[in-house]
Amino acid sequence: MIFPRTRQILAGLCLSLLLLTTACAPEEPSRWDQAQQETTQKQPATETKTTTAAKPTSGGQFNKFFPQPGGGYERVYTQEKAGFAEAKLKQGGKDVAMLAISDTASNPSAAAKFQQSSKTIAGYPAVETGATQTSVLVGDRYQVKVISRDPAFTASDREAWLQRFDLDGLRNLPTTAQKR
Repeated sequence: MIFPRTRQILAGLCLSLLLLTTACAPEEPSRWDQAQQETTQKQPATETKTTTAAKPTSGGQFNKFFPQPGGGYERVYTQEKAGFAEAKLKQGGKDVAMLAISDTASNPSAAAKFQQSSKTIAGYPAVETGATQTSVLVGDRYQVKVISRDPAFTASDREAWLQRFDLDGLRNLPTTAQKR
């Protein structure tokens, strides 16, 4: 009858060990926690860069420069933060493109790629990145992008939608440095 007693002790010991290891195991962060952590870790580097440059424009100020929906297209704003605003362009309920405006004040390298550009759209330097993205630099500061999400949305469609943005209005947007 020693074996049943040993079995009880062994079961109790295993259960205690299991509780100890699971109670002490660190909880894995959710994808949201991880994204928040990555964003906040990058924040000081951005702040360091912007101390010498102008502060980025509030993303909410960009919304009025986006193209108006119509012609079977729907515009749905998806993200807005300091220096950035984004909207989906939908047709028949399907995402066909992403529209975005970003302030390059905190990321001067984003504006640098336009220096070698020989192409212009609506009078602004333009670049194509890969087969799905076309962008222009407005006022040497604001990058306006159209990114295809559907193969049927071509480079000429992206260029046409870039021209529908209020690019001249965006160029005249007062920056935070000018407001001081």
